[in-house]
Amino acid sequence: MDNKLINRNLESTIKEVYNHFPVITLTGPRQSGKTTLCRMAFPDMPYVNLEDLSTLAEVQADPKGFLGKHPNGLIIDEAQNYPEIFSYLQVAVDDAIFKGRSDIHYVVTGSNNFALLEKVTQSMAGRSAVMSLMPLSTSELIADSGDIETSDLILYGGYPAVWKTDPQARRMLLSNYYTTYIERDIRKLINIKDLQAFQTFIRLCAARIGQEFNASNLAVETGVAVNTIRHWLSILSASYVVYLLHPYYANIGKRLTKMPKLYFYDTGLASFLLGIQTSEQMDTHPLRGSLFENLVVNDIMKFGSNRGEEEQLFFYRDKSKHEVDVLRLLPGKVEAYEVKSCKTYSQDLFSNLTYLKTLLKDNLSKTMVIYDGDQENFENDNGFCNFRHLKLS
Repeated sequence: MDNKLINRNLESTIKEVYNHFPVITLTGPRQSGKTTLCRMAFPDMPYVNLEDLSTLAEVQADPKGFLGKHPNGLIIDEAQNYPEIFSYLQVAVDDAIFKGRSDIHYVVTGSNNFALLEKVTQSMAGRSAVMSLMPLSTSELIADSGDIETSDLILYGGYPAVWKTDPQARRMLLSNYYTTYIERDIRKLINIKDLQAFQTFIRLCAARIGQEFNASNLAVETGVAVNTIRHWLSILSASYVVYLLHPYYANIGKRLTKMPKLYFYDTGLASFLLGIQTSEQMDTHPLRGSLFENLVVNDIMKFGSNRGEEEQLFFYRDKSKHEVDVLRLLPGKVEAYEVKSCKTYSQDLFSNLTYLKTLLKDNLSKTMVIYDGDQENFENDNGFCNFRHLKLS
């Protein structure tokens, strides 16, 4: 790829929201492109970064005076370093509203969900739109560079910087991301007494992509308490490293699994943790199917986040081992998606979707097999498609 900036699907959404809210809070993983997006979308707004120690010290010393230097608003980057700023933004916004001003806007970014959203909830209710920028989706990558091999999409993930360098340097960037951001952020958030146990834990998580998250089993394998495992998971979730997909609990009358499934926000990071270094390794790796599933689930999730919405995603699995990878809940209806990494179409791919239809009946409005093959069939919104061509509404 060349050095031109990659267009983000969220840009049009964030510009529209700007017209309706005095504050936009943009969260997401580190290095997902939040700073670039905000500065591209609002090039005339003043910009400050609270990662800069001198700027952070100035804001902490006199936050009201600092905001007063920017009477029309500004972009505040990495606000998790001083989440108290939201209390002062509330005062500034309320004062502007009282004076009849509608020209004051703040765009605030941060990469830790807990620290930011707690303050947003407390101080900015009704004043701030909250959105998330995830790593690049498949559609964004293909729009920028044309078609990309599936194994490369999985191997390198969606961090923009990874795609702006040559393949030899990509693994180095992912390694640097892990050591610089994940371990550093984790150390800020929790007091890790056994770093080696934590490193073992996060690699075990990568090896369990698409599987049920069992804290007790992980506690045994890492040699720490179950509560520690759950705490570590909550921090990784808040830092946009992993997330849980929960089982669907409609009144189906079946014995359903109760454990959530584990996924990574970025398959490139997961591949790095698994020690997969090349596309050739990816092609034959025993976890390629799970990583492909993770890639597709991420793309479905990003479809919503790029519109400023949160997708309601679940999975179905019962004690008889019937499983459907993704159930997407929409008002009054359910869509079901089965994800397969194969390239060959077979009617057998529909077996679990057919079973689910007998349970949900008319509540199931759409079924689709998403796979890596070339055939396409969208008849009656029920069929099969290559994951690159998945269309959601």
